[in-house]
Amino acid sequence: MNQKIVLAGLWLEGDKEFEEKFEETKGLAEACDFEIVQTLIQKRRSAHPATFFGEGKVTELKEMIENEKADLCMISSSISPSQMKTLKEILNVNVIDRNDCILEIFARRAKTKEAQLQVELATLKHRLPYVMHTVQEFSRMGGGSGMKNKGEGEKQLELDRRKIETQINNTSRALKEVKKNRATTRRKRNRSDLKLVSLVGYTNAGKSTIMNTLLEMCEAQKDKQVFVKDMLFATLDTTIRKLSYQGVEFLLSDTVGFVSDLPHELIDAFHSTLEEVCEADLILQVVDEASEKQRIHMEVTENTLKKLEADDKEMIIVHNKCDLCEFKKNTKQHVYVSASTKQGCDELLAMILQAIRKENVIMNCLIPYEKGHMMSWLEKQTRLLSVIQKEDGYHIETELHQSKAAQLKEYEINE
Repeated sequence: MNQKIVLAGLWLEGDKEFEEKFEETKGLAEACDFEIVQTLIQKRRSAHPATFFGEGKVTELKEMIENEKADLCMISSSISPSQMKTLKEILNVNVIDRNDCILEIFARRAKTKEAQLQVELATLKHRLPYVMHTVQEFSRMGGGSGMKNKGEGEKQLELDRRKIETQINNTSRALKEVKKNRATTRRKRNRSDLKLVSLVGYTNAGKSTIMNTLLEMCEAQKDKQVFVKDMLFATLDTTIRKLSYQGVEFLLSDTVGFVSDLPHELIDAFHSTLEEVCEADLILQVVDEASEKQRIHMEVTENTLKKLEADDKEMIIVHNKCDLCEFKKNTKQHVYVSASTKQGCDELLAMILQAIRKENVIMNCLIPYEKGHMMSWLEKQTRLLSVIQKEDGYHIETELHQSKAAQLKEYEINE
């Protein structure tokens, strides 16, 4: 049974993005399976230091919760530990903020060992300030020092704090091990010279649908498809698939969607997952063309890429869901598609190939029959355009990365 919640927001003076963020928070609540029974918004110059909202609005909020028999109150932005503690005491229900909601979604959706560890680490880091604040409050009230002078409640809180800090250290170590394994996998991949193309974008822009469409167009097996659902944060784990199109092979990765004001704990904790973006040779920024907020969503994505120091990568802007609005003319950096109908996806694949083949060269070579092992190498490491058998050997035309051209230099001929 879904929990009933009252969603409350504080609209500070000069905040032009409040309405957009409040609507987004509604989506987060729904993605967490909460049933929003009432909403409350207060406009103020600044947040009340003790209760976040003004005294009158807190009373109104309490009545609303009681009338609706709500299970909890959710705040549409992040609030301080002291404000949350005070609100819980006044409202007599559990109080969570936007960051708590995002962490809860991530905890529910994490499937791989790495994602689960990352969520655990982020949650522990998020909880620690609240425990520390309560410990400090007890300390001020008691005035003692040392464990022996502390009351039972304070002792327990101090033990809780130490326990969380120990868990943070243990989880960080476990995550480093997983990260080490990922680095090994990445080194092997780099040695293969396969280009990595990463899908990024605001959550629910259609990245996973685009990935599945491209997999289908490249005739990949059905079991390679990724999970798709119309909700925020449907995909958490980075998924990498190998694609082959017109004889060119490359890797395509789908990453967790971005959202405005993503908790810094999650940016830190998910950095290793998002490292795929940092390693990418080409970034596809997917934009929901049908959304009125596409410009804001693009800014959120670009700001997140800056935090990851991946904003200098070559990028193609993929305007998705054009079947719901209109298809515009493609330009050098912008392509308009509908992943659900596949319209425009041929052009997208062509642009991907053009971008990842820039460093490739075409060579004509004569491979003597006694050097037959070179043909095996060519088939694995290059894109063979033509092979003709003549008396003196294999006459081939091949496309390959310029870093490998030296290995064929002795066989090169002019045709």
